[in-house]
Amino acid sequence: MSSSAPPTGPPWDGSTDGIDPPEGNGFGPYGPGGDMLLPSEEDRAKRQQKAGRRVARATGKAVVTRVQDMFSAGGPAFNKLANAHAASTAGDTLIAIALANTLFFSVPSSEARGNVALYLLITVAPFAVIGPVLGWVMDRPGAERFTLVASSLLRLIAAIGLVFEADSFWLFPLAFVLMVLSRVHGISRSALLPMALTNAVALVTANARLAQVGVFAGGLIAPIGAGLAALGPAPVLIAASALFGVAVWQSMALPDVTGAAPRRPIIASEMIVPMDPDAPPEPEVEPEDDEAPEEDVPEDRPASDAQLRLARFATAVVRLLNGFLVLVLAFAFRDVDAPLADFGAVLGAAGGGYALASFAAPRLERSLREEPMVVAALAVEAAAAFVAGQFFGLPAAIFLALAAGYAWGTAKFAFDGLLQATLPQSLRGRAFTKSETVFQVAWVIGAVIPTGLTIDIRIGLIIAGCVALLAQTIYVSRLLQRI
Repeated sequence: MSSSAPPTGPPWDGSTDGIDPPEGNGFGPYGPGGDMLLPSEEDRAKRQQKAGRRVARATGKAVVTRVQDMFSAGGPAFNKLANAHAASTAGDTLIAIALANTLFFSVPSSEARGNVALYLLITVAPFAVIGPVLGWVMDRPGAERFTLVASSLLRLIAAIGLVFEADSFWLFPLAFVLMVLSRVHGISRSALLPMALTNAVALVTANARLAQVGVFAGGLIAPIGAGLAALGPAPVLIAASALFGVAVWQSMALPDVTGAAPRRPIIASEMIVPMDPDAPPEPEVEPEDDEAPEEDVPEDRPASDAQLRLARFATAVVRLLNGFLVLVLAFAFRDVDAPLADFGAVLGAAGGGYALASFAAPRLERSLREEPMVVAALAVEAAAAFVAGQFFGLPAAIFLALAAGYAWGTAKFAFDGLLQATLPQSLRGRAFTKSETVFQVAWVIGAVIPTGLTIDIRIGLIIAGCVALLAQTIYVSRLLQRI
């Protein structure tokens, strides 16, 4: 035995009546004077603090890694596009906060339905401008990058104008311009995305990653904007202007991808464009016939167009049901004088469902093509509507909103990936312009129904479920006809 080992014997009770304390060496449970050392509350607290710091560092590192992956998984060009999207989304969030007390977002109880109808008109009005103008612009080579930069620059100017004219007549025209340019930015970003992928990332996954970036940016800036709003609208608008400036910078930093082919892996949707079985065999390629194969490319376009029209129809139904469900839930809560926090929880659940879809879509893409993903979105919306209609209440409403947000995100990511994979670059801009217009009009039509008609909530949810099932049946039957 080592001489340094502490002596054994009865424990010392701390008294000095003729009993000498055991001698210790200052290590282990004994102090230099032989006192047994017990961990103090302070020691335990320090150890807990160290453990907490280790957990916090590990969690922070995991979050940073995840965020870096969201922004850079598609390569350097995707990183610039993601940065521009994040700044744009954050700027739009601040604009919404700054305008929170205007006619757009204020709905007094006595004029609820009229003000909601006005809001719906305002949300669809930008597409009256976007449809005829942007489609024409997008036909030009390199228009995607130009419109991305221009929309951010013009929003920067409009936001600065709002700083000085927030209390004047110019509030409404400038707010309308900001709404139009936000849509233009989104359409340009979607059309440009396949060109920005320099790493092997599938298109549905890439669209979902951009959605994650937007959710992250909006969630991060919202509490900051709420804090700035306490000082007045001007600080919020100044911060929004700065973010639009970042969007301009990052958009201009994008490499020139005009005419480049989308660098991406082959995905399942490319295999559903049928070949004509009656077509003659391809002739032997001779020097003078080098251009012949390219002349056959447009013959495949009708099949692609039919494929996209079907997917657009099904995705538009998902969007229409979203608009219907949001407004039917809003008026249901108003009719029972529910607190505003309840409806806020429902809206938050809808946003959470969309965010959940952005994380689930890349995993779904590994085993499903885009069309089954759209079918699944309709099925989720139908099932949620039927369930919520049977057990309606705040928990059921939150569940329904979560499912509706998830269904919309899944359908939108799948449709965008299908469009990007099916059409060449020269046609994507116009196609995205048309699709976004259809989706927004569908949302407004769905929202107008409960605004103009008083509908019992349970009957409304049953109708929504039946519409989703009908659309699902039509879509699947038409797809089977094309096999």
